[in-house]
Amino acid sequence: MPLIFDVISNASEDRLEKLITKRLAPGADKAAIDRRIWRLFGEKWALLYTDLSGFSRHVAEFGIIHFLQTIYESHRLLVPLIENDNGILLKTEGDSLLIMFRNASDALRCAVAMQKCTQEYSKTRIDAEKVLLCVGVGYGDMLRIGDTGVFGAEVNAACKLGEDIAKANEILITGEASRAARLPPGTSLQLKNVAAVMVTG
Repeated sequence: MPLIFDVISNASEDRLEKLITKRLAPGADKAAIDRRIWRLFGEKWALLYTDLSGFSRHVAEFGIIHFLQTIYESHRLLVPLIENDNGILLKTEGDSLLIMFRNASDALRCAVAMQKCTQEYSKTRIDAEKVLLCVGVGYGDMLRIGDTGVFGAEVNAACKLGEDIAKANEILITGEASRAARLPPGTSLQLKNVAAVMVTG
């Protein structure tokens, strides 16, 4: 099975690399090549990006073991929820998770479940051990390369919202995601800024 995965992943990356090389050639018809790339790799997905609030400060204050413990606990809490709500965990980056969903409603339902789970967990923990989650969600056309590479404006937006803009216990979603999703019961949308909407319980 690992061999099959490796062949599929490399085939996608090799094909994209060849097309990008053609695109770089003098006089290349970039628009035609771009259309081919989108036909080959373009898909519509919802992207959910998580980040832990105050994580860098806690690493500096409590050390690397605390860092590893918090990551371990966040994965233990969140990964079962991803699977339950039809998500695909694409990659982990430090304290962050990048997750794909076929539809925006599943992504929002998972985001709400994640926030409820981490908030419940944190009720009985000291401040240093709380898992304070920030979430960004985007939805739209993106390029999916192999099993781990995903690129597009909504990917960038979800990552920006989750990592840089959302505060602890917030879920920020793009306008595209808000239009495509059915809100989970007990949630509502509030205007956060021109680019994002906040889902609140």
